[in-house]
Amino acid sequence: MKVLEALNRIEENGYEAYIVGGYVRDYLLGIESTDIDICTNALVKDLLEIFSDTNATSNEYGSVKIVTNDSRIDITTYRKDIKYNGNRRKVEIEYVDNLIDDLVRRDFTMNALCMNKDGNIIDLYHGKEDIKNKIIRCIGDIDKRLEEDPLRMLRAVRFATVLDFTIEPELYKSLKKNKELLNNLSLERMKEELTKILLSPNYLKGLHILKDLEYLPYLGIEYKEDIKGINDICGMFSELEFTKEYPFSKEEKDNIKCIKEILSYGKIDNNIIFNYGLYHSLVAGEILNINKDDIYKMEKELPIKSKKDINITCEEICNILDIEPGKIINIIYDDLTNKLLNKEIENEKNIIENYLLNNKWKWLNEEQLLQDSKK
Repeated sequence: MKVLEALNRIEENGYEAYIVGGYVRDYLLGIESTDIDICTNALVKDLLEIFSDTNATSNEYGSVKIVTNDSRIDITTYRKDIKYNGNRRKVEIEYVDNLIDDLVRRDFTMNALCMNKDGNIIDLYHGKEDIKNKIIRCIGDIDKRLEEDPLRMLRAVRFATVLDFTIEPELYKSLKKNKELLNNLSLERMKEELTKILLSPNYLKGLHILKDLEYLPYLGIEYKEDIKGINDICGMFSELEFTKEYPFSKEEKDNIKCIKEILSYGKIDNNIIFNYGLYHSLVAGEILNINKDDIYKMEKELPIKSKKDINITCEEICNILDIEPGKIINIIYDDLTNKLLNKEIENEKNIIENYLLNNKWKWLNEEQLLQDSKK
């Protein structure tokens, strides 16, 4: 469903409807957006009837969502005086039948712009002028707005970062003064905003603002000035130090851990690619300023891709060294892996057999130590 069709449907049923917020802002900035917010005086039950032939779904907050292949449309009933709890979950909503009452509750002037189906823009708070001047300005009593919803504090920093705007001085002063309100935000909300800041080309600007506002302790992050910007969020997170337990998925935790270990190693070689894989090597390599083509080439030319590729069996090792299967076999395979990856020996059976025979004393000593440890 196209946004114009959605607006027409609502109006044809006797209600008002406007595109509002970020989509209008991005339209004026020449930024393509697929997230569209519509505000209307129609209630959820009315909207569900109007869009009964679509995949429209509703929630308890007076909003109907329609998802298509190329866009997501959120249709919200006019409201005012929304109260939030600490995790920004709405706990009290008062619906109104007036667009002006709906707009006055919004956070920043640039997000209070409305557009009707004919493309005409309603601008009650001089948002177009602020967009032209690249200024983020709050609507109404700033301290009250931040107390109502502390997430607005991080949204201000995110918009300043992503859009390369300046935060208006009075708002900036209030953001700093009210920094303790960040304690009311969940780490999940913090992570969402931090992700958008870190993936912006202006990530350093965002981090510097967070630092200057004294937000870093509340966010539970630390960073170094030489942090490298890349288009991979796990890579960006791996360059931070966390003092709080962020809600990372298991996959994210594993990725961050692996990338951090490679960064600590400081280079990409055969051992790194073999042990960590191509993805982690490429991400860490980008941070380390290593040409990705060189990493692809190393990966392609690896002597072995796994220990299964080593050209000798467990039984053959036991026969050559006259030992029984056990932990010693894993130690031998680890050594062979290291030798092959460092190209100290070739993956030829006779070469490997000679290497084992020439170092038989080492394996026998290792085997004896393992046996002694069991006693």
